Amino acid sequence: MNVHLTPELEQLVQAKVQSGRYNSASEVVREALRLMEQRDELRAIQLQRLRARMDRSLAESARGVGVDGDQFMQDMLTNLDDGHAPSRG
Repeated sequence: MNVHLTPELEQLVQAKVQSGRYNSASEVVREALRLMEQRDELRAIQLQRLRARMDRSLAESARGVGVDGDQFMQDMLTNLDDGHAPSRG
């Protein structure tokens, strides 16, 4: 497989090899791809957790559990105007 890089990316790869941390351009590319894969996996986990939270919140709302959004915002603004930190309970 041949890969063509922009001059800027080629310089970056060469700098990484010259730093001594990597023995070859291939090592730099493998590490970059490994990190990209880790990032993608982390994003997938974060998205899965966010969806689960949203599902729980929607279920709570359907049961009548939760906080009135308008009242919450009004309380927040009142607390900010008074110079107090909003309470969490």
